[in-house]
Amino acid sequence: MTTLLLCEEAMLAHDQGPRHPESPARLQAILERLRARPVAGTRWQAPRPALRAQVGRVHAAEYVDFIDQVRGQQVEIDEDVRMSAGSTDASYLAAGATIDAVEAVVSGAARNAFALVRPPGHHAEVSRAMGFCVFANVAIAAEHARQQLGVERVLVIDWDVHHGNGTQHIFAGRDDVLVFNTHQWPHYPGTGAVHEQGFGAGLGYTVNAPLPGGMGDGDYAAVFAALLRPVAASFRPDLVLVSAGFDAHRDDPLGDMQVTAEGFAGLCAVAREIAEDTAGGRLVLALEGGYDLGGLADSVHACVEVLAGATPPGQPRPSLAGEAALRSLLVEHGRRWKL
Repeated sequence: MTTLLLCEEAMLAHDQGPRHPESPARLQAILERLRARPVAGTRWQAPRPALRAQVGRVHAAEYVDFIDQVRGQQVEIDEDVRMSAGSTDASYLAAGATIDAVEAVVSGAARNAFALVRPPGHHAEVSRAMGFCVFANVAIAAEHARQQLGVERVLVIDWDVHHGNGTQHIFAGRDDVLVFNTHQWPHYPGTGAVHEQGFGAGLGYTVNAPLPGGMGDGDYAAVFAALLRPVAASFRPDLVLVSAGFDAHRDDPLGDMQVTAEGFAGLCAVAREIAEDTAGGRLVLALEGGYDLGGLADSVHACVEVLAGATPPGQPRPSLAGEAALRSLLVEHGRRWKL
């Protein structure tokens, strides 16, 4: 059983201009690092583009029509999203790679997988692009797993420095997809407060862990140990998906966190252990943010090593500020979960 890496260089054709943070150089840096330092136990696969019907499971038909209509054009569709000639095709490939990754791990063709994609997806809403994102890649893959692959419960872990508003809003009214977000607060996009916990049948299945700036490896590790692990143990997912953004890295220009590549490896190990405990090891990471090229490449490589079986280094103790933030989170979420 191998770790599957999915990428297609046509995703480099999504080019938002020389000064845009979400540039083709991000994916190029990752590919160069993984090719220069191959990880034993991995294999590469070229993804297929998603089908319109697959994208349409989470996005409004009018919005998908619009993305199709701007194929081949250069147009700004959101204040943070510029489409170039190759952007529509890249967006379908990003969603398709995440679907292919899920199909591979659910079928047993791979032990786990990492979809190395752009544009990212976790900010994309049902009817709009937002925050560098066009299609909600992880949400599309989760819904594909639910509707087509016989998966009953999906856990989405989002460790990007920005709150994954799109994924949260798509599943906030449901109890079959639990969305766990840890993110800098306050920060873009302004959602993800601890009291946002879903509604109706989904009440309690949105778990937000907003953190103050300056948090590092030990702080994130403590949140994952004391909050994510018991919530996941109660939920018992059949599939674990990670919105793997690396902009909480200490060198990232778009965040104020202090996580290192080793810290991200520790978070990936927790996700792997949760998947092994309840989901037969079925785990997929999909790339989201990360805008310091060195920190991004280092962190992705460290997570791929963990997916392939490496043990990450031990994590430091949380800071005093991290401990205080965690205590507050445990009080709030302890009203619905046994922590």
